[in-house]
Amino acid sequence: MPRVALYARVSTAEQHVEPQLHALRHYATARGLEVAETYVDHGVSGAKDRRPALDRLLADARRRRFDVLAVTKLDRLARSVHHLTTLGRELEALGIDLVVLDQSIDTSTPSGRLLFHVLGSIAEFERDLIRERTRAGVAAARRRGARLGRPRAIVGSDCFTVERRFREGATVSAIAAELGVSRAAVRHAIERHGLRDGLGASQDSIVDAASPA
Repeated sequence: MPRVALYARVSTAEQHVEPQLHALRHYATARGLEVAETYVDHGVSGAKDRRPALDRLLADARRRRFDVLAVTKLDRLARSVHHLTTLGRELEALGIDLVVLDQSIDTSTPSGRLLFHVLGSIAEFERDLIRERTRAGVAAARRRGARLGRPRAIVGSDCFTVERRFREGATVSAIAAELGVSRAAVRHAIERHGLRDGLGASQDSIVDAASPA
């Protein structure tokens, strides 16, 4: 007799999982399947790839402890197409069929397998679009002269420049623009050299006036 694993999930503690379990148990009985295990994630978002019950389910799948995985809806199992197709490919590689009751999906049938191939193609297309948009955005930012990556730190002779310009009365913003660093880096250098304590209130006010990052 084929063994079926039942998976149910609710996003909040106030929701009840019993309606899902009732439908899944009815399916197993109607098909003459032995329920190998029931996995329930209670109060866990479907946007999370890692969930306690889902992790146990996948570990048992790799041990071949069931032949079929049944859920009521696709969004109980995964919220993203990428995660869904990743799970689908792993189940297929393990020889485990996926049944989704409300969407009438059964990967033991040709139409069910076709659906997963279509979903996989969509996911790959989506990832390609994201990579293309990211590359285009980076290129456009560089053309505008934007600095990408982590902000440059103030080191070496620039530390003396900060001290000198600050003593001359330059604002944090002016020093940052001159050195091509963030205002936060300039403020950190000023504080590191103890200039806030060593100078008068007028200089201290310059730092405070420019404090927004």
